[in-house]
Amino acid sequence: MIALLLRDLRLALRAGGGFGLGLAFFLIVTVMVPFSVGPQSALLSSIAPGVLWLGALLACLLSLDRLLALDWEDGSLDLLATAPLPLEGVVSVKALAHWITTGLPLVLAAPVLGVLLNLPAQGFLWIVVSLALGTPALSVIGTFGAALTVGLKRGGLLLSLLVMPLYVPTLIFGAEVARRGAQGMDAITPMLMLAGISAGAIALLPFASAAVLRVNLR
Repeated sequence: MIALLLRDLRLALRAGGGFGLGLAFFLIVTVMVPFSVGPQSALLSSIAPGVLWLGALLACLLSLDRLLALDWEDGSLDLLATAPLPLEGVVSVKALAHWITTGLPLVLAAPVLGVLLNLPAQGFLWIVVSLALGTPALSVIGTFGAALTVGLKRGGLLLSLLVMPLYVPTLIFGAEVARRGAQGMDAITPMLMLAGISAGAIALLPFASAAVLRVNLR
């Protein structure tokens, strides 16, 4: 599993879908918002948690179409399906590689970009906590969507349409955690909901993704 993880990390970086692309998109979204809504500090402070979460979600979408497509094109997916490692483990490793190259850099960059949106000081910790809890769910759900659309021509748009509705609960509770934390309110309840969504996705979706892949590989 470690060898597969290292291989996927190298492929993600070489294929242009690594942390650089996601961070660049995250930065663009964060920089463009003040130009579109104006320089009002109070307004930027109130919308900063939601903007940061939406930017992170969209950045995660950028590399989803490459998650399984490269292995499908060169035939590696067929070999992985017949390997001793269960297909559920393969899918889990690919989701982990996606989170390391995309989700983790976004978590680390969010406080820095929060300065551009005038995020309150007490909100920096909460935006990191909410993204750290929520981005694993984004990667796992995205892997499920990639398994559904693998092998389809121009499946990137279809993948986005399939995955976006599944992302909505994570976005709602993640942004709520960051918003409540930034305003000094109790954020425990939405944080527990966010953690539950991530835990449920990690526990269940690898099996669903593996089942879909088995159907597509037949």
